[in-house]
Amino acid sequence: MTTSTSLLYWRIQNVRNRGLWWLFAVVAAFIALYVYLFPGLLSTGGISKFSQNWFPLALVSMAQAVLMLAGGISLSIGATVSLGGVIAATLLAGPLGVAGGSAVVLLVGAATGLASGWIVVRLGLPAIVVTLAASFIIAGWALLIMPRPGGAVPAWFSDLLAGNTPVALGLLVLVVLLWKLYLATPLGLSLYAAGENPVGAYRSGAPVDLSRIAAYGLSGLLCAAAGLFVAAQTGAGDPVIGNAFTLNSIAAAVLGGVGFLGGRGTMRGALAGSLLLSIMISVMFFLGLPPVAQYVAQGLIIVVAVALPEIAAMRRPRT
Repeated sequence: MTTSTSLLYWRIQNVRNRGLWWLFAVVAAFIALYVYLFPGLLSTGGISKFSQNWFPLALVSMAQAVLMLAGGISLSIGATVSLGGVIAATLLAGPLGVAGGSAVVLLVGAATGLASGWIVVRLGLPAIVVTLAASFIIAGWALLIMPRPGGAVPAWFSDLLAGNTPVALGLLVLVVLLWKLYLATPLGLSLYAAGENPVGAYRSGAPVDLSRIAAYGLSGLLCAAAGLFVAAQTGAGDPVIGNAFTLNSIAAAVLGGVGFLGGRGTMRGALAGSLLLSIMISVMFFLGLPPVAQYVAQGLIIVVAVALPEIAAMRRPRT
């Protein structure tokens, strides 16, 4: 029984990975190129710095992917990152300390996500409209707290997260493990069903509405955590530092094969997409490409990476 269950698990994983092998190959090629251009990447310090640059993008990509898997999307990702950063830079060096300030940051992020999720699910409004409005509200909130870059993060906390040890990589592994545990809960098990066939999932007794609302809360939590890390990385808060994360999170999720209509894709694909984006930025920097050329090259690579599995699927003989 154990053997058959194991075989079934790996068959399911193989089906889910179908279409991702092209992405994994492209990621491997860019990693090889990056190591060639920057041999120091293989050192402890090199891994630490790279993982620190990748970690926030990985978190927001997961935040976007969890919503897309549930059939939603968020345009407030970047604003929530900024809000988390300014709250962290305001509270961490104050009476609450690092532990209390970090807890407030995460709670605020989860609360903003839950509020958006409740409006989308209970009032039946389009996610793109609700999260666009939320992005303006959250961005205004961040500017009210900190009109210009400032604040402070304790030096020891910045050294811990953004020093010369790969703490960020360890944190990412921990987040992935927690995601695996979440998928084993009733809410996690209902996530794919809520995105792919919500009516059928509802009729089968799955907590569809609660699962979708929880997905928004989890997304807000991950975004706030990214803002907390960025504040520790820079040593201060910035009310607009998260703006670029919204579109990058969507790009990474789409690169990873996560569908816009829900129920399609995997978190490993979104993480691979975020890794590819992060490596692309670093490689193009080392190649000395001007910013405009970097944007063009980044867009072309994304199109090719997304098109390859679709072309392979079209050429695959139909049964």
